[in-house]
This record gives sequence, structure tokens and C-alpha cells, in this order.
Amino acid sequence: MMKSKVAVIKTKPETVLQDTERLMHLAGFEIALDKKSTTILKDNISWHFPFPGANTTPWQMEGTILALKNADYNDITCVQNKTVVTNAFKGEDLNNYLPIFQKYKIPVLYNFKEEDMKWVEYKPKAKMHVLQKIYHDGIYIPDYFFGKNIIHLPTVKCHIYTTTTGAMKNAFGGLLNTKRHYTHSWIHKTLVDLLAIQKEIHSGIFAVMDGTTAGNGPGPRTMFPVIKDYILASADQVAIDAVAAKMMGFDPLNLEYIRLAHDAKLGIGDVREIEIVGDDISNESWGFSVGNNAVSIFGQLMWFGPLKSLQKLFFHTPLVHLFVLGSELYHDYYRWPFVDKKVFENWKKETAWGKLFQDYE
Repeated sequence: MMKSKVAVIKTKPETVLQDTERLMHLAGFEIALDKKSTTILKDNISWHFPFPGANTTPWQMEGTILALKNADYNDITCVQNKTVVTNAFKGEDLNNYLPIFQKYKIPVLYNFKEEDMKWVEYKPKAKMHVLQKIYHDGIYIPDYFFGKNIIHLPTVKCHIYTTTTGAMKNAFGGLLNTKRHYTHSWIHKTLVDLLAIQKEIHSGIFAVMDGTTAGNGPGPRTMFPVIKDYILASADQVAIDAVAAKMMGFDPLNLEYIRLAHDAKLGIGDVREIEIVGDDISNESWGFSVGNNAVSIFGQLMWFGPLKSLQKLFFHTPLVHLFVLGSELYHDYYRWPFVDKKVFENWKKETAWGKLFQDYE
């Protein structure tokens, strides 16, 4: 396999838009993406509240749009999804995407609105690890995605179920419907299956990842934000996740989703085989660790632990609404007002990236 390339740049608020354009050129986005096709921006809203490190940043969104437009990619859309714990409309508003969509005339589509797209059965050519076992009635994906470029816009952060999360995990919300929680016990293999499907349906795949404020701790929501000033880009979804994992301090090939994707030749997960261009990151190893919160402890017991046998009872029946309610109460009515809103307000006041966030409001 040809050596994969990941571009990494140390940036600052004053130059981040220009740096994003340079980053995308270094990573070869014009080779990866078909100019004749529509380009979908797939942002990452892990939490509708604007917690630093959790969601696509407004400068990540704007920098990517500017780079595309300056390279004559003029057919650009954004596709949003909802999850059982996030609200897409609240998320795009509170994270300051709406002024950017208006400024650059980017239409926003929703994969849960039938007038925007329909879910159609898809029979993958690649051998699936788990999806065909989980979705007995067929694998359904949005018809809008076929034949289009996609740019994933994740952040550098930890995740309670996959240790790290990034470009590969970002396909999860767009390509699977709201019953995707069925896949959590097999989450690593699910991400590999989704990457195989993406390679079959998209005209081009690319990722621009924001690590200006990275997320340490029990992500993807309740984290400890750490200023790191880095942005990354690549056409190889496995390679960008591997480089980000290495920067966070993890061994990428010890992460099951990266190792399986590498072994399946869907991308390069061995950092020694990746061409890293831009700035020198050889000394970057941040010592991140995942840890737990109240919801993750319950989730670990249900998805991977001794309560795994009760999943069908709990998650495939109306009882799932209790889990959803518990998660919403914990995140939106305890963590945000009493803990994380203060972290966000301090980040806004005390950091250069927080002040830039305010400029988008």
C-alpha cells in the first residue's frame, strides 16, 4: 500500500484559517476529493452544549469551507444527525456554525428528515465484521451520501468506549440510524465496517481534525480541556486517527478499531509507515487517559461487562428510554449547569481559543 500522509500544523487564533488551508493542501485534499461531486461537511457534535474539545470548532468549519471555495469546490453542503443524547439544532446554534453557514451560503441537510434524504438498504461489497449480524433486516444508509465527497470534522479527544475518537468514529452518526446504540458492544468492528462502506459509496473521503483544545478524560462530552494548538488533516481516516492517538499518548495499534482497519488495509494504523508532513511532532505525547464518569461506568457494565446478557431486555425494548433519560439528566441537567458550563466560561475568558470562539457569537 502507498504510504499514507497526515499533515499536522501548530497554529494560533490569528492564523488558523490560513493554516487550515495550508494544512489541507499539505494533506492533498485536491487529489482526494472529486471537484465534480458535491462535498458533504460532516461536523462532529458530541454534545449540543459548546464544551471545549467536544465538538467541531467554528474556525475548523470556516477554514475548511474557505480552502474548498478557494480551490473551486463550490458545491458544498453540511449534513447533521441527531443522537439519543444530542440535539442537532441546538448544537449547530450553540457551537456558532449558523453564522458561517449563512455567510458562505452552505445548505444544511438532516439525515433524520425524510424531505432531505431517505434511508435505503445497502449491500456492502466488503465482508462485514458485525453490521449484518446487528441489523438482521438489512443495513440502511442515507441515499444522499452516494457518489459524494465527505469531509469529516472531528476533534482530538478521548472516548469512554473506544479510548480515542476521531475521523473513523465521525461516520457513526451520519451512516447509522438512531438504533446505532445496538452496535456499542461491537463498536470497534462497527467503525471498521463503516469505513469499508464509505470507501464504496463516496467519491472522496478526507478529514480535518481540530486539536486546538483537545479533550482529556472521559469523552466525548465530560472531559478536561487542554490547549494544544494543533490541527491535522488526511485523506486516510485510519492514519489521522493513529497520529492523533499517538499525540495523545496512546499506542495506536493497541486500539482495536485502528488495528483492525490497518489489518483490513483500509488505511495505515502504524505510525512508522505514515508520512507526517508540516510540523515536527516527534516529541508530542500528552499522557492522556480516559477514566470514567457516572454514565460510562453503567455503559461499560451493560456493553462489555457482566450485565451484557441483559442488553436485549434493556436496549431493544422501551426500557431504553430510561437509559436515554438517565444520560440526559446527568449530562444536561447536572454536568452542564453545575460543572461544565463553568469550565466553558473560564475557557472563553482565559484562553485565546475561547476568545476566538466569542468572535463567532
